[in-house]
Amino acid sequence: MASDDKPIVPDGPHAPNWTNRNLWPSPRSNEQGNAMTAAATSAIRQTATPAGMIPEVRRPDFDFPADLPKWWWDNNPMKTLLLAALSSGFPPGERFFIDSVRYYQDRITDPELQKAIRGFIGQEAHHSKEHKALNGFLEDRGIGLGRLEHEIAMFMDRLRKLSPERQLAHTVAVEHFTAMMAEEFLLKFNALEEMDPRMAPIWAWHAIEEAEHKAVAFDVYKAIGGSEFVRVTEMMAVSVLFPLFSTIHLVQLMKEAGELGNLKAWAQGLNYFYGTPGVFRKLLPAYFKFYSPNFHPWHTDSRGLLAKAKAKWLSRLPL
Repeated sequence: MASDDKPIVPDGPHAPNWTNRNLWPSPRSNEQGNAMTAAATSAIRQTATPAGMIPEVRRPDFDFPADLPKWWWDNNPMKTLLLAALSSGFPPGERFFIDSVRYYQDRITDPELQKAIRGFIGQEAHHSKEHKALNGFLEDRGIGLGRLEHEIAMFMDRLRKLSPERQLAHTVAVEHFTAMMAEEFLLKFNALEEMDPRMAPIWAWHAIEEAEHKAVAFDVYKAIGGSEFVRVTEMMAVSVLFPLFSTIHLVQLMKEAGELGNLKAWAQGLNYFYGTPGVFRKLLPAYFKFYSPNFHPWHTDSRGLLAKAKAKWLSRLPL
């Protein structure tokens, strides 16, 4: 992101306040230990992130037509509403991720990681903006995402009471989930091709950028000397909370849409995710790698996958 570019940040009661550091609690000594030492932010960058892997900030302005089918993914209510439920959490979630990384930005001395942080902030801010617009469009069509977004925003506010280190660890864990879903689910399989072609570009764009910046929060966490215990235990918490919230919200949306008893939609969706091709089931190897003390997001080198996805989808963005 160019130095004179400013990230696009949505307005609202949960919008981040970059300058008021008094919003953050004091670091907890039992979690941070040596994380705040000067040596932790050495200019020597010890990371598996490929050189030059700086997230590029794109600013598409998506428009969702009135004649878009109600079930725009494979004509299936369950699959469509699962992505709608995930979208409801993006605006407040992305703001939290930005804040957790931005808190430590001035402690990072490596210039390449600084550039990556700025790219990360720009990408996540625009994800929040565009999914806010998508959520409003779906809300107008009778899919109750406003309530879900508010619930998630309140949950993220409670997470802000944790130490800054654990907040960043939460971001690292969720970013691993979103990168796995982007690479193994949206970009590798045929999910995007099954969507209405007017809806697919926003998901392709988001997936590409999640893959681009998948290691930024992790590299910041390592640079500030983040605890392995905190990193791993926060992933354990996220591994319960993320699927739990997603499932509850999916069931609520299916009930509100009058589709809770649509056994065909449930069977097709569950088979897609856990049977054949089993895209969620196939996430497990990448998920368990996170618990290794030698883990790094770029040990799964997705540059080839990214190049193919960019060639196919970026020309379709409404820039």
